[in-house]
Amino acid sequence: MDTPAFLPLPLGTDRRAGVEIEFGGLTETEAARIARDTLGGETMASGDHELRLTGSMLGDLEIYLDTALRDRLDGPLAEIGLDLSRTVVPIEIVTPPLTFDQLPQVDHLCAALRTAGAIGTRDGIFLGFGLHLNPEIPGPGIADLLPTLTAYALLEDRLRYGGEMDVARRVLPFSDPFPRGFVDCLAGARDWTLDDLFDACLSHNATRNRGLDMLPVLAHLDEDRVAQALDGLGAISARPAWHYRLPDCRIDEPAWSVAAEWNRWVLVERIAADADVLDRLKTAWQDHRAALTTLRPDWRAQVGEILAQAGLT
Repeated sequence: MDTPAFLPLPLGTDRRAGVEIEFGGLTETEAARIARDTLGGETMASGDHELRLTGSMLGDLEIYLDTALRDRLDGPLAEIGLDLSRTVVPIEIVTPPLTFDQLPQVDHLCAALRTAGAIGTRDGIFLGFGLHLNPEIPGPGIADLLPTLTAYALLEDRLRYGGEMDVARRVLPFSDPFPRGFVDCLAGARDWTLDDLFDACLSHNATRNRGLDMLPVLAHLDEDRVAQALDGLGAISARPAWHYRLPDCRIDEPAWSVAAEWNRWVLVERIAADADVLDRLKTAWQDHRAALTTLRPDWRAQVGEILAQAGLT
């Protein structure tokens, strides 16, 4: 089955994007071998249950069992815990920032992993495996960040339910939706500065567990301010990239593709680039919140109508 084509990002030029793929059904050693056979390069151990593929078509990839046990236990007990965890803890493949022309190779890699027996989030009730996309931000200013963040917040319900997000990932606290109060702030924002953006994000979202995790971008802009706001919740890997955590990884389903999930993010940016559509969504959200009889599904339907009228589907 042909996969959809990756659509270009509408904001900025020459932006790169990293990809993180979570899946089960294979060991990290098996996944590294398949990645090497598909993309070329050489594999080497870089830690316990962690390998590195260097010199591949996608650059240097990290491949590892994604569990905090890797770093917290030693000796036989660690091995027992890691082996038992394989039923619910994913293998993760992390790419470096990729050019647009390199992105189709990610789907080729997923196809090879699927053929070898990789399983996705809908293979078990408690799996919750995700696909994370990390597109570089178009710039560090408020005009570069606020429209995209607002567009995502207003589209989040449609992305969460329209994409058939697995129930396990809705329940597990890995990609929670933005609080409604935060969406209210974004929809009503007028003449915001970066300070306003920091205040709103950190007061409502002092956690990594959001469908769109803003902390890496904010830490890139002001690491000390983020560390102070989190107050010991853990170190943040600062980088100038959105951390879009919402999509499932359904790697074992032939109809699923990274390209389709990528294109949902492109839709967010297309709306961010269209001030008229974004303003319509902001006004509609405020009316929706002011009404006494509306329900959450009503908002998803309203978003669909606005996007259809604008030719954005």
